[in-house]
Order: sequence, then structure tokens, then C-alpha cells
Amino acid sequence: MISVPRSSAWRLALCLLILNPPAFGQAAPPAAAKTATAPKPSASFDAALTIRADQPGAKIDPRVYGSFAEHLGRGIYEGIWVGEGSPIPNTRGMRNDVIAALRKLQLPLLRWPGGCFADEYHWRDGIGPRNRRPRRANTWWGGPETNAFGLHEFMDFAELIGTEPYVSINVGSGSPREMAEWLEYMTSDSDSELAQLRRKNGRQKPWKVKLIGIGNENWGCGGNMRAEFYADTYKQFATFVKKYSDTAFERIASGPSDEQYAWTSVLMAQATKFMDGLSLHYYTLPTGNWDHKGSATHFGEPEWHATMMRTLRMGTFLNKHSAIMDKYDPQKHVALVVDEWGTWYDTEPGASPLYQQNTLRDALVAAINLNLFNQHSDRVRAAASAQAINVLQALILTKGPQMVLTPTYHVYDLYRVHRDALSLPVELQAPRYVLGQGSVPTLHASASRDARGVVHVSIANLDPNRSAQLKLKLTGAPSRKVSGRTLTASNMTALNDFGAAPAVTPASFESFRIEGEQVLLTLPSKSVTVVSIE
Repeated sequence: MISVPRSSAWRLALCLLILNPPAFGQAAPPAAAKTATAPKPSASFDAALTIRADQPGAKIDPRVYGSFAEHLGRGIYEGIWVGEGSPIPNTRGMRNDVIAALRKLQLPLLRWPGGCFADEYHWRDGIGPRNRRPRRANTWWGGPETNAFGLHEFMDFAELIGTEPYVSINVGSGSPREMAEWLEYMTSDSDSELAQLRRKNGRQKPWKVKLIGIGNENWGCGGNMRAEFYADTYKQFATFVKKYSDTAFERIASGPSDEQYAWTSVLMAQATKFMDGLSLHYYTLPTGNWDHKGSATHFGEPEWHATMMRTLRMGTFLNKHSAIMDKYDPQKHVALVVDEWGTWYDTEPGASPLYQQNTLRDALVAAINLNLFNQHSDRVRAAASAQAINVLQALILTKGPQMVLTPTYHVYDLYRVHRDALSLPVELQAPRYVLGQGSVPTLHASASRDARGVVHVSIANLDPNRSAQLKLKLTGAPSRKVSGRTLTASNMTALNDFGAAPAVTPASFESFRIEGEQVLLTLPSKSVTVVSIE
């Protein structure tokens, strides 16, 4: 044995070369091939996720993956409607690129016409020949409302993209009679005057409409009502929701925002038997300050962390509002309908109202919220992100003839596997992501089992700096085959912009290996990953 001083490592290398010379003309042996896709055996798996596949819960309603289109900014006009004479390719005035993108996403639900706009909207303004429709002031979001996109156009658009319409009824400035006539006009197959008027305006068969929202934010822009007053008003309106076809309406009451637990208590105590659903609204503001919400694109890690902290509050709201509903409705007949959620930043300079770009940060926000809805599938049975196009946390952005799919769109696409699947309990232990005085879980997850028995697991890594090593264990089902996709980027501010290659798109996920009854995964930093286990 040759003794070599610790300081003379080069001498050891020389001795090894003398003792093991390579053959003449033979290249040095290649380094062992790196397995970029599988976790290294020496990796420290400091997070553990147990999925109870043998304890399925309620079915995840596809409606949870809905969205929202309000007459606001460029959400309708340019986002959907460009008119038949536009050089932008369209079908009966509606953009073909947007139609194709939403059809591909199989968007299950679209809420319309608002929002605050709904409680000033009178449906008769939007029927009949467009050149005879009245122009109105859009007092909420500015500019004139031409009513070129009205009831027939919305219903046509819903059919073109294959989605279920969710119609918001005007309570704040409307009346029970106006609502009843609107419902009859849409859904009656009789020879009544309103059904005949619909036929005269070009629609022979009645539309299939189930979900109707009776008012919107009636504690605020929908009338500044007290909960007790709205409860009485709601019951009055709900009484005149009649059945005009073989399809019964599902009545959604205007519910609380954030932590307005007293509103939920009053509505459930006084109007439960008149309700099929109660809405909930919550927006994620990085600063928590409505006057200075922060930038959608120019932010650092403090703003990233604050956004994660604030969006996780949705879990608390779902738990507490559900507990109140359980008191009055233990059989869970009344759904909790989260029909406005998403990020809200300061409008970009020079942009249309509430227009904001959409970064990887928004993808993580979407994943957290959708995970929470999956986890609460027994009560949360419909939801709508705000909004679908060109407004707030949009799925799609347009600019003239151009269109981009946002990171949020891609999260919706990844999570399609959960629709109509049974929610599975998850037990997650993970380190905390700490910044300053704030702390959030590093990982956030939900799981489901579809009709074929395949288990789908969606996991968000909230840490923008470090990957996560995760041990995943399935109880009641073996792990024989695993596949997946992931969404991430090199920078937390990455986005998809016009005229540039998209920076945030899903890629195949292969950073895993099966080891006995466990699946070992390495999840990239700031990522959303969905794996399927057979």
C-alpha cells in the first residue's frame, strides 16, 4: 500500500494512473450517466404525503373548474366579441382563437354578466337587432355599454365552447318580475309571449339553464343591504323562480366575502330551504391593501411569499363558512359556490380596467385554490375564477389579433384529471417556507381517484428557491405505474407574452422512482405538478 500525505492528493492520482494504465488508444471511461429524471438515492426526503385511496370522499364536481366573464374592461369586447365584420377570424362575431382555447380546456362553467355589472344589467337591453339596442353607461367600469354582446350572444358563445351558462340575476336594481320574465324567455318551450319573442329573435329551442345567481355582493355593490334585508329579498325573488321546462333551476344566493361569517349565519338561518347554493368571494391581494395592491409583474420574494400566505387564507374561509352551513344544513344540500376568486393587483399603466398580466406566481395561486376546492368537494360544488379573459387572473389574454394562454390556463389544463373523480384524503408533512416573520407550508396538495381507478395527485411547491424531496405513499392501492406533468420556469416572474415564445408551459415530469410501496419525487422549486398513479 502506498502512503500519500493528505496534502498531496495529486500524488495519489498519479499512483492510481501507474497501477491502472488505460489501454493504448482507449478513451478514459465515461462518467456514469446522470439520471436527471429520478431522485438520487442519497437525497433527503424531508416531506411525506399519504393518500388514503381506500377512504374516498365526495365526487369533485366539474363545475369547480369554472370561470367568469363580466362586462368589464376588455373581458367581453375584444376578449370574446369582435363583431362579424372584424378582420380577426370569428364565428358570428366571437373570436375563433378564444373559442378554440376554451373548447380545448373543456371549461365546464361560465358566469355572466357580472359581478357588480349584473345588478345594473337589464336583460331586455341585450336582445333583438343589435342596431336597435340601447347604449348605456357602464357606471362600474367606465365607458359605454353598447349591448352588442347580449343574452343571445352569450348563450351562443356558451354553446360554441361547450360550457354550462351560469346567469347572474339583477336584484340590486331589478325586480322579481324582471327576473321571472328573463327565466321564462330563456327556458320556456310554450307558446307564451316571451317564448315567441325569443323565437322571433332567432332562437327556436329554449336554452338549458340551471344555475342562476340571485344577486351579487348584495352587502356591497349589489345594494349595500343588511344580511336580514337581503335574506327577505332573496326569499321573495326565489319564490318567483318557476320551472318552465323539464330542467329545474338551481338558485344561488349572494353570499359573503372573506370572513363575513355573520352574513352566512343569517342567510342559512333564514333562507336555507330556498337555496341550492350560497356564493363566496375572496381575492388574493399581496399587500392586503385595496389602494395599493402591488404589481402583477414587478415583484420580489417578499411579494411572492405574501401572495402565498394570503391565498392560503381561502382554506380558513372554506372551513369556517362550511361549519356554519353544516349547523343549518347537515345533509349538505346547499353548495358553497366560490364564484369569484383569484389574484388582484394594481391595473397596469395605460391598460384597460382590471387588466393584469399573469405570471408563474398566479399559477401557484390557482393550484392552491383548486387543491382546496378538491379537498372540500363535499360542500364546494361550483366555482368561477375571476376572470376568463383580459381581466384579473385571466385564463387568456388578447391584444388585437394576438392571443396568449396564461400560466393559470395551464394549471386548469393540468387539473382536468380531477373532474368527476372522488376526492381522496391527504396527509402532508413538509418543512415550512419561512421568510421574515411569515411562514407557509412548502408543499400543498390534493388527490382524487377516477372511474378507472387511477389516482391523480396535484402538488404545488411554494418555495421559489428550493426543490422538494417527497415520499408519497398510497394506502389501499399499489403504485405500479406513474406518469406526470409539471409547470415551472427559471424565474418567479416568468410569463407568457405577445410576440414571444411562451416561458411557462407544462412539461413531462419524470423526477420520480417507485421504491416498494412508495413513490419518491423531486419537485422543482416554484412548481405545480400533477402525477397519475396506476
